[in-house]
Amino acid sequence: MLTNFKLTIEYDGSAFHGWQIQPGLPTIQNEIQRILKTMTQEEIKIYGSGRTDAGVHALAQVAHFSCDTRISAERFRIALNLMLPPGIVIKDCQKVDASFHARYSVKKKTYRYSIFNSATPRSIGRNYFWFIPKPLDIQAMQAAANHLVGEMDYKSFEGTGSPRTSTVRHIDRADFQTKDNWVIFEISANGFLKFMVRNIVGTLVDVGLGKLTPDEFRAIIQSKDRTKAGATAPPQGLFLVKVDYDPS
Repeated sequence: MLTNFKLTIEYDGSAFHGWQIQPGLPTIQNEIQRILKTMTQEEIKIYGSGRTDAGVHALAQVAHFSCDTRISAERFRIALNLMLPPGIVIKDCQKVDASFHARYSVKKKTYRYSIFNSATPRSIGRNYFWFIPKPLDIQAMQAAANHLVGEMDYKSFEGTGSPRTSTVRHIDRADFQTKDNWVIFEISANGFLKFMVRNIVGTLVDVGLGKLTPDEFRAIIQSKDRTKAGATAPPQGLFLVKVDYDPS
């Protein structure tokens, strides 16, 4: 009888080419499936809540897999952590209802993007933020980000090659917090397009540098034209923070 298992995964994306399997390249999905095959002697496919790009990190990615096994959820967690490379940690493994699907059951996701805004760079932790030496106008960036909230078409921030049939999403919040030289952007939505968060951040940084006004940022959203938006922010500052599901 098949048992459905839910994984909560933390990973440092620096050494990986994203979540999804790519032939000949190290990915999060491939590493976990490789260990599951060793444990069960079966070809097991895991399904993630969504793809993360090369260099992007996760504090709580969610995935699921099904197999006919007597191995307990806790045994899977312990064994996976013993055999996975250091950049991947299984924070939790639990049995779930057969109807649970890591991707299709998602209600909301939250991403965080970290910027170090200082005239002097940092060496420590450089794989986890975007260093910007020029001063940023955070008030203007927040005013622009406010235009993102709601349900609308975000085609202006869609990366090329996106598999989505619709570019309409619902963003619950898009907020900036600052402390010392850190600028932290968090955004929650019912789903995201390919490169969407990084494209939004890149365009908001243009606002912060005075290249765009908040009203021009709103016009970019309304244009549904990717060529009018800013450059894609580098991947290392981006973290998948949380994936929410219906409690039932």
